[in-house]
Amino acid sequence: MSEEKVITLKPERAIFEDIYFSGNQGSLLFSPTTKSKTITTIAAAVILLIAFLLKDNFSKESQGILYFFSFILLLCAVYLSVSVNKVSRWKKQVNHYLNILEKCKIYEIRIEQNFFTVNIDGEKETSEWKDFEFFDSNYDFISLEGKYSYMFPRKSMSERNYSLLKTILKDNIQP
Repeated sequence: MSEEKVITLKPERAIFEDIYFSGNQGSLLFSPTTKSKTITTIAAAVILLIAFLLKDNFSKESQGILYFFSFILLLCAVYLSVSVNKVSRWKKQVNHYLNILEKCKIYEIRIEQNFFTVNIDGEKETSEWKDFEFFDSNYDFISLEGKYSYMFPRKSMSERNYSLLKTILKDNIQP
């Protein structure tokens, strides 16, 4: 590839939101990261509630099980809160990025023989091809991981440009 290629993207927030927040990604309690911890915490709370309801049936020696179930519930709640915090920070970063996109006039990818540059309203991030670790593509988007990480939705560019970008990435990024 000898000449520079430029791919212009439509910086429409809704297109990017569809990808970032698909599959409950943005849900604090039911995202893929937190769903199992939420269910475990609810189960621990139900078990503790049942134990409290049945505490009169326990002997004095076996009432220590209430402390044990309380400790388990506390552990579950701590793990859940750590995961919720992680999802919350990710969501905040994504919303910040989406707000930048909303105000954006220019969003383009410049592809040269040795460099890959993303330009968002004059803010340029340039990487050499060797800086990228891998890329992945599916029907909806292309993700690119390396010095900088990117996600380019199919709907934000023409079909021809999407295919071109995919081909160029295959040719330049070694798995």
